[in-house]
Amino acid sequence: MSLDVYAADEQSDHPVAVDRWAALARSVLEAEGVVGDTEVSLLFVDGATIASLNQRFLGTAGPTDVLSFPIEDEVDRGGRSPDEGGTGPASIEVDTERRLLLGDVVICPAVAAVNAVDHGVTFDDEIALLVVHGILHLLGMDHVADDEAERMELREQQLLGRYYRVAS
Repeated sequence: MSLDVYAADEQSDHPVAVDRWAALARSVLEAEGVVGDTEVSLLFVDGATIASLNQRFLGTAGPTDVLSFPIEDEVDRGGRSPDEGGTGPASIEVDTERRLLLGDVVICPAVAAVNAVDHGVTFDDEIALLVVHGILHLLGMDHVADDEAERMELREQQLLGRYYRVAS
């Protein structure tokens, strides 16, 4: 049994250390109780690519920093929709004979670089936050309501403190 995070840097504006971010994603998944044969993709893309995904799946024009595409285990649902919360792995019965494809996290380093300046943090700090944020979305967390946002932000900070800030 394995927990695999496949990471790829498909842009050249702000090169990223894919192995470092894949390791962070794997640590977050393990901390959140994801076990068994599970696969997640972590993709770093340019502004045009994420803007296209943002328009196609959310109906919002322009680039964004991160999109999460949970892969649902429901037969009647087609396609993948980002940021819908998903059911998360705890509610999915995992067939031990097959691999659980949890979903994809797509991050735009160009937007992250601008956000880092706006937030007064380093580029790496912003990327780390986006990795954790995207993984939590795959696991069913959301930030639509204020109480959900507070819970998600608290968990992000806990995970960053445990798996990112200690290693930085």
